[in-house]
Amino acid sequence: MKNNFIKMSGVLEVCANSYTSALAAQNGGAKRVEFCDNLAEGGTTPSYGQIALAKKNLTIAVWPIIRPRGGDFLYSDLEFDLMKEDVKICKSLNCDGIVIGILLADGSIDIPRCSELIRLAKPMPVAFHRAFDMTNNMEKALEDLVDLGIVRVLSSGGASSAFSGIAQLTKLVKQANDRISIMPGAGINAENIQELYTTTGANDFHASAKVFVESKMEYRNATAKMGSIEDEYQYEVTSEEKVKALVQAIESANE
Repeated sequence: MKNNFIKMSGVLEVCANSYTSALAAQNGGAKRVEFCDNLAEGGTTPSYGQIALAKKNLTIAVWPIIRPRGGDFLYSDLEFDLMKEDVKICKSLNCDGIVIGILLADGSIDIPRCSELIRLAKPMPVAFHRAFDMTNNMEKALEDLVDLGIVRVLSSGGASSAFSGIAQLTKLVKQANDRISIMPGAGINAENIQELYTTTGANDFHASAKVFVESKMEYRNATAKMGSIEDEYQYEVTSEEKVKALVQAIESANE
C-alpha cells in the first residue's frame, strides 16, 4: 500500500505529555501534538480523559501514541490486545491520527501487527515513532513502512539526537522521496532546528520543548519515594515560549 503523500513545509509537532502541555503547544504555534504520558519512559498512551479533553478543546491535530509501556517495542499478546483497544478509543474520540511502533525480536518491523493496527485505525492515518531507530536495517524498515501506508516516521537517524544523526536523516529523506515524511526528533531546539531543516530537507520536526516546573508544596518528605525520578517535587511540561522560538526559527529558515 503506497502513500499519496503531500509535502508540507516546516511543520512543528510537539511531543505533549499532558493536556496542559498540548494547550501550551497550540498557544506556541505548533501544528500538531504527538500526545503521550510518561516522557521519562519515552512516552506511553495518555488516558481517555486527556485525549477527550484535547480533542474537545484543541484546534490543532492530536495524534496519541499507542504504547502500553516503556522499554522495548516487542510486545506480548496481552499488550497487543491493549494497544488495539486504545486504537478503538482514539477512533471513537475522532483523533486526527495515531502513532505506533512494533518490532520483532530480530529488530525488523512487525508487519502483521502493524498492519492490523492500521486496518483498525482507518480512516485515521498512522505514523511510526522512534521504534524505527531501534530497527536492524533502517533502509529496509523505511521501505516496509512505505508499503504499510505509514504517513510519517519519527527518527533521530539512529543516533542519540537528531543533530548527531543529521547525515543519516539526510539519506533517509532522499530515500523517502516524498512517499513518506521523515520527521527528525530528539534534542531539537531553536538553536539547531534551522540547520536540520536546511541540511536534511525534512519538512516535519518533532520536539518536546519542555521545562521543569517546581512544586508548590510547602511540606516535603525527603525520605519517601513515589517513583523512580530523582526529584519528585518537580514535573515536566511543554513551554509555550520554547514552542514559539522553534516556530520562529522554522519561519526564518523559510524566508
